[in-house]
Amino acid sequence: AARLAVANVRLQAEVRSRVAEVAASRRRIVQAADTQRRGLERRLRRGAEQRLGRVAELLSDSGPPLAEVAVGLAAARAELREFARGVHPAALVEGGLAAAVTELAGRSPVPIQVTAPSGRLPAAVEAAAYFVCSEALANIAKYAHASQASVRLETGEGVLAVEVADDGAGGADPAGGSGLRGLVDRVEALGGRLGIDSPPGRGTRLTAQLPLSEVTGTGLLDPEVP
Repeated sequence: AARLAVANVRLQAEVRSRVAEVAASRRRIVQAADTQRRGLERRLRRGAEQRLGRVAELLSDSGPPLAEVAVGLAAARAELREFARGVHPAALVEGGLAAAVTELAGRSPVPIQVTAPSGRLPAAVEAAAYFVCSEALANIAKYAHASQASVRLETGEGVLAVEVADDGAGGADPAGGSGLRGLVDRVEALGGRLGIDSPPGRGTRLTAQLPLSEVTGTGLLDPEVP
């Protein structure tokens, strides 16, 4: 009986250790992916986008025959900026979560009220919160038929709480698309939780709890230099 008890304690310790290793591995994967996104966004912005800008300047000084080419270049630059923003928004790196979510809300066809802390948070938490808001606002614009929505971000007790709510049609199904499933994986990889409350005809409320200590063990961080 004593040997069985000792073996059981040892197995439980090994299981806990394996679970901790898996959780740490998931966090590293998410953080590595975000680092790659930031690097790609910087290369696009500092490389191809700048070169296209210089070509556009040269063409604008070359007279009317090249005007059509200049228009095409301007469109290509706009598409490139939009692609870079989707990979990893420059506003998130340069201005923080509040600035990035405010910019995101400003592009929405539905009026969005944003409440967000002004300080910087761990990069992985900011990225996760941003993509939660981005996916939720995209779904509101596409499916909710809402007249208004709100985004609320609050820190307290070592957690960033995210809430995106609308007054639309409701009835959202988390199992209906890959976007929300991807958000669940991202949030849970950081030790957080994501929930959705969407009764038909009564709007949708998406929430996420992102622990700050799971990422850094501290609260606010200095802004990351792009």
